[in-house]
Amino acid sequence: MNLVETSTVGAERIPVRAFADHLMLGSGFEDDGSQDALLEGYLRAAISAVEARTGKVLLSRGFTWDVTRWFSPERQGLPVGPVSALEAITLVTRAGDEVLVNPARYGLRKDLFRPEITADSLPSVPVGGIARIAFTAGFGLDWRDVPPDLAQAVMLLAAGNYEARTAESGARSSMPFQVLALIEPYKTVRLLGDVL
Repeated sequence: MNLVETSTVGAERIPVRAFADHLMLGSGFEDDGSQDALLEGYLRAAISAVEARTGKVLLSRGFTWDVTRWFSPERQGLPVGPVSALEAITLVTRAGDEVLVNPARYGLRKDLFRPEITADSLPSVPVGGIARIAFTAGFGLDWRDVPPDLAQAVMLLAAGNYEARTAESGARSSMPFQVLALIEPYKTVRLLGDVL
C-alpha cells in the first residue's frame, strides 16, 4: 500500500501571517516577513504531524494510493479523509500495462472517518499488479476551511516547536497534551480492517 501526494500545498495557502500573530511577533518594522520561511517550515511540520496522527488531510490536495487487493468485492476504505473526489481507478499489470476503469462502475461514499469506494463489483486487481486509486482529500483549499480545533492544534504544535528551537530548550519528543486533546475527536479507530 503506497500513498503518494500528487500535488502540494503552495506557500500562499499556509497561514504564516496568522501564525506570526499567534506568536505575537512584532509588526510594522522594516524586517516584517524576514522569518516567513522559518514560520512556514514550522507550520508545514505541524500540519504533517496532525495529519499523520488523525488521518485527516487539512488542506486539499491530490493523492494516489496503490492496493494489491480489495478489502471486499463491493467496497474499499480509503486511507485518509475527508475525500472530496474520486478521480480515477487504474489497473496496472505486473508488466506495467495500464487500464483505466470506467467511472460508472464505482462511486465514492463520503465520510469524515471512513470514506469508501463502493461498487456492485470492483474490477479484479491483476495478479502481481495493483489498482491505483487517484483522489482528492482535504477539508478545503483555504485555511479557513480547516475545522477550528484542528487549526488551533497546528498553531499550538508549531508554536511549541518554534519556541523550542534553541539548543537550550531542546525539542519535544511527543505532542503536548493540549494538541492531543484537540485532535482526539478526529482520530480514526480501525477495528474491522477496512483499509488493507
